[in-house]
Amino acid sequence: MAEQLIAPGQVWLVGAGPGDPDLLTRKAERLIAAASVVFYDALVGAGVLALIPQHVRRVSVGKRSGRHSKDQGTIDDLLVEAALAGERVVRLKGGDPSIFGRSAEELEALREHGIEVCVCPGITAASAAAASAGVSLTLRGRSRRLVLATAHLRGEESAGLDWKALADPEATLAIYMGKGQAGTIARELTAAGMAPDTPVLLVENASLPEERRFASRLDLLPLACATATGDGPVVILVGDAVAPARGPAFVEARSEAQLDR
Repeated sequence: MAEQLIAPGQVWLVGAGPGDPDLLTRKAERLIAAASVVFYDALVGAGVLALIPQHVRRVSVGKRSGRHSKDQGTIDDLLVEAALAGERVVRLKGGDPSIFGRSAEELEALREHGIEVCVCPGITAASAAAASAGVSLTLRGRSRRLVLATAHLRGEESAGLDWKALADPEATLAIYMGKGQAGTIARELTAAGMAPDTPVLLVENASLPEERRFASRLDLLPLACATATGDGPVVILVGDAVAPARGPAFVEARSEAQLDR
């Protein structure tokens, strides 16, 4: 039986991927079917939520940049309460739980109460964005490293970032939650030595039918974010590896033909 995948009182942190249900791991889909309760974030795609059986209780914890319906402490308490009540708990997190998913706090809170907790990884948005755009996140001889960073900054936190390290010309930089900090990102990276004409690729709603892509350059990043993106989550890819193969800057919305491939 599917329920045997999750023991009563056990919690699984499950990566929901970037939104497309076809990008879920087979294990993630099986765990969702085995749960008695699913706690999910706002960035979990509707197609993924549709896989939750009707008899399974759903709890939205609504975490999204600037729109948190529940704070992290409350989420931790809900997970602990459900596990101690003997539920089979799945905590669905957009992308991969261990990449800017605050899984460490939830793991710690659960383990402090002696609750068994496991993690099922998921495809992170940077990988989905590069795949959709048909580019590589690394490039032999030019982009030897991949750096994942978050630009979800508060107050003076930006001063604590190592912009010199992030401006490495031999790395591809994937910036999560950076749309609102586009000006800071462009200014600090340029000041740290990154060339103003460094290729930039913006991918909004990566993997979803409404996905949009826009290629630009570092010095135009604030303008690109302001004019070429909407309300969806955006991944900013920076570096030579993500230069478009089709010429100058372009805007592209996914077509139904692409989705059917």
